[in-house]
Amino acid sequence: MAKQPLCEYYSLLLHLNNNITSTMVKVKIINKGHQPLPAYATPQSAGMDLRANIDAPVTLRPMERKLIPTGLYMALPEGYEAQVRPRSGLALKHGLTVLNSPGTIDSDYRGEVMVLLVNLSGEEFTVNDGERIAQMVIARHETAVFEEADRLDDTERGAGGYGHTGVK
Repeated sequence: MAKQPLCEYYSLLLHLNNNITSTMVKVKIINKGHQPLPAYATPQSAGMDLRANIDAPVTLRPMERKLIPTGLYMALPEGYEAQVRPRSGLALKHGLTVLNSPGTIDSDYRGEVMVLLVNLSGEEFTVNDGERIAQMVIARHETAVFEEADRLDDTERGAGGYGHTGVK
């Protein structure tokens, strides 16, 4: 198991000290890979970077998609999910994104956290071991109970769909 660098512990402490009012949730995690655990980069970061945990570089051709392992296994508390989202820099500079964005990791999932990457650019992109490939946000969610009805409340928007309010 990879050791957590001391600087990441200090980063977490800074994050905690600057976010006293935020809710902290304990997440059990097993790191079967050789990368450090996800960590907040700055005190006000919402997401933590996920790193590729691969034995050899993985090349994505244009429009190709692949699952990239992270080596991480988690047990989220009930009522929470982990959202896997694209990294903005990879999306802007290389056209690389998370295909099912945001990907949801449910609290009852115990398999390896994998990132489904797709290359939307016209050029190949190579993912290297340890590269930051996505970000993960831990979020609380509600469970819905559907109540069937014969009629819905009227609103100003009504049934207006995509683009019905115009562009200006």
